[in-house]
Amino acid sequence: MRVLLVKTSSLGDLIHSFPALSDAKRALPGIEFHWLVEEAFAEVPEWHPAVSATLSIGLRRWRRNWRKTWKKGELGHFRTLLQQTPYDLVIDAQGLLKSALPARWARGPLVGYDRHSIREPLASLFYTRKYAVSRDQHAVERIRQLFALALEYPVPQSSPEFGLEGEAPAPSRELVFLHGTTWPSKHWPDAYWMALTQMAAEAGYSVGFPWYKSEERRRAEKIIARSEHGSLLPRMGLSEMKQCLGRASGVVGVDTGLAHLAAALGTPAVTLYGPTAPGLTGAVGCRQKNLPADWSCAPCMKRGCDYPDPSPVKPACFQSLSPETVWAALQQQMAAS
Repeated sequence: MRVLLVKTSSLGDLIHSFPALSDAKRALPGIEFHWLVEEAFAEVPEWHPAVSATLSIGLRRWRRNWRKTWKKGELGHFRTLLQQTPYDLVIDAQGLLKSALPARWARGPLVGYDRHSIREPLASLFYTRKYAVSRDQHAVERIRQLFALALEYPVPQSSPEFGLEGEAPAPSRELVFLHGTTWPSKHWPDAYWMALTQMAAEAGYSVGFPWYKSEERRRAEKIIARSEHGSLLPRMGLSEMKQCLGRASGVVGVDTGLAHLAAALGTPAVTLYGPTAPGLTGAVGCRQKNLPADWSCAPCMKRGCDYPDPSPVKPACFQSLSPETVWAALQQQMAAS
């Protein structure tokens, strides 16, 4: 049986799909998965042993210049490539118009969430079969249930398995601090990162700061300089970051895709949530601890902090997640590993 999984982005959402692949492979040993994914994340599906082929789509790039995309014939070329392989089933686990439309071009019956279970109800109009899956549960469990219903095996009651274990043994006393994220309101205060870095150094740990964009590099350099500890890691791609996080003794991160990856790898990790909440989309892992802010307006789900009262830090909600609180949580996770 050959199945096409459509889940295009983002990194955290892709990681959330891994347990469903593990479930399906265990229930149906002969099943073969292909994965349609945004081209920036094309290497991610290869991490799971159940995936034998990856098809990439350039939606983000195409949206920036539709006219150029049309003139170059990229849409037609993509459709031709997508239709070369017949599928017994196509599963749209994204549940958006941007995923349902290209999924409809694939050669095979398209299934997904019903209109009451989906983020964009119009997307369900493209599906041959539709399944009711409660939205009041974590994304990992929603996708596991969708796969079980679509592929007709019992919904597993076991803990999620991401299929990413087996990384190299962690070296002694090396931490990674994931300080970069997209929303300004998700950034833990720089002063807190400095204090946490000093606590780690006093306990005999080295701390690595990854970066990808130039502003992330500048922030990391500032934290390292002012704390007088830590090191700037080289700029890495996703597979290199996977290896780095898999080797780490511990990870602290804000709400970002790399934090989901660290959790899925089974690395002792703590993830910080200020304006967002971990309940439905938080990091999941056997050694993962999510710390949500305990603040009057959290989670606000806003990209910028507009807390009106004076605050020693911004975003203000992170006052409830002090460096001491985070360090204690990380120590607990590492001690339990």
